Amino acid sequence: MEVMEFIFLIIILIFSVVLHEVSHGIVANALGDPTAKQAGRLTLNPIPHLDPIGSILLPGFLILMSQLGGGGIIFGWAKPVPVNPLNFRDKKYGSALVSLAGPGSNLSIALIFGLVLRFLPLTEFSPALVTIFSYIVILNILLAVFNLLPIPPLDGSHILFTFLPRRFAALKIILSQFGLFILLFIIFFFFGFVSPVVNFLFRLIVGSSFF
Repeated sequence: MEVMEFIFLIIILIFSVVLHEVSHGIVANALGDPTAKQAGRLTLNPIPHLDPIGSILLPGFLILMSQLGGGGIIFGWAKPVPVNPLNFRDKKYGSALVSLAGPGSNLSIALIFGLVLRFLPLTEFSPALVTIFSYIVILNILLAVFNLLPIPPLDGSHILFTFLPRRFAALKIILSQFGLFILLFIIFFFFGFVSPVVNFLFRLIVGSSFF
């Protein structure tokens, strides 16, 4: 991988996770919780959102490993925006709606750039632009799919916990305690189960395969 391509991947990932977190904050604010707004997190300036490990070190390491191993997952995260569910007007479904906003923003980005790839003759105009747009689509699909997994601290866990019956409270405790370890295990050892879903969505939007 060329240095410029590496840099573009990091930049795309950073702005994708920033938009993800800002979307959480915007929806939370709309539902009555101004915590993220008051903390100055409803900004597209990436600096307040950057997590040294999740935004820089981990994605950089995964990109390098994907090149050495001939493929793999590229993943990362930003600092979660602060949210106080007690401020939500909708106490029952507020957390689920806020959680859905992040993956929803990533899918929207993937859809916009994917449809441009599908219907505009970018190959004739700029092959490099096709590569950049393809990375934008695939990384945002990856972020959406992974964040919908029902494993803490991912968004899918908040959605799961919203609808989880009280009798499964023990499961919620176990997932909350060991979620990060389960997530890292999935990232490093079970990408093969995720990539077909990601490639299916890419093919559905763009009309061709990425992997």
